[in-house]
Amino acid sequence: MPTAIAVTSADLVLPPTDQQTPTAALLQAPDAQPLDAALVDMGVMLERHGYVVAVYPASLPAAHEHRLHTVRSILETDRLALLKLDLPPLAIGVLVRQLRQLSICDFSAGVVASAARLLSHYVYAGALLNSVTKLDRVPVSLKSHAKSWMPGTQFGVLANPDPELIRIGSGGAGAGAGAGLTGPEFSTQLLVGKGNLVSDWVTGTLAPAWQVQGVQETALPADSPRWWGTAKMIEFAAFLPDISVLYQLVASVRRERCHWCGIELIGDRCGFCSAPVTPPENRSRAVGVLNQGSP
Repeated sequence: MPTAIAVTSADLVLPPTDQQTPTAALLQAPDAQPLDAALVDMGVMLERHGYVVAVYPASLPAAHEHRLHTVRSILETDRLALLKLDLPPLAIGVLVRQLRQLSICDFSAGVVASAARLLSHYVYAGALLNSVTKLDRVPVSLKSHAKSWMPGTQFGVLANPDPELIRIGSGGAGAGAGAGLTGPEFSTQLLVGKGNLVSDWVTGTLAPAWQVQGVQETALPADSPRWWGTAKMIEFAAFLPDISVLYQLVASVRRERCHWCGIELIGDRCGFCSAPVTPPENRSRAVGVLNQGSP
């Protein structure tokens, strides 16, 4: 059986790109499921799949995160990976779907878990916002804060891989064909989640400037307005859609054995126990691969 991928919110499970991509399990919050039931569900998953990779956002409520660690502790298992990602909600959904795709390939559970850090460098995640007054995820200048009060002002924001912010509007940066935000230098598709903002800037300006292969629309994750600080927004994420490219990217990275738990990994940190790769020369080689250019 493939490695099981689990999430803490149903809207992080995007529709599969093909018939082979498995779905993800839902790890419910403490107020929605008693601890005994959560232990039984996790036990069944571990017995059926061998390993579980649970992905959750850094913005997850503390009680829900505590539940995940409690389940792992009570079960006394080293076969449950808890991956905490500080990415926008739509980007986490994209990354979860990529891990679901990789879970049916001939990669070990440790490689699948540690691949999340590698693949996050290839997701360009951002949003079009009507205001940045409550945005605390990306550096915002006082000037931009002041312009948030001007009628009709909009902002293009990139949160990953590197934060950027531009003003869009009459005479503002990003109003032309160049889009203003730094895009990927490799072939991608664009996923768009529409909130309560009416604009064609993402599909009409950003998508052509980034030369995406296609544009897909999806429902906006429930946590997106809180993450971006406003409900008047359009969230987007450019990603690698081809499983063959994802496979080649992950397979090209040197594999190591975790000195702490013994599981196979790629990169500079174990996805299951979070131990860094040692000795130092191995760590530096892994980091070099993570910082490589386009696949």
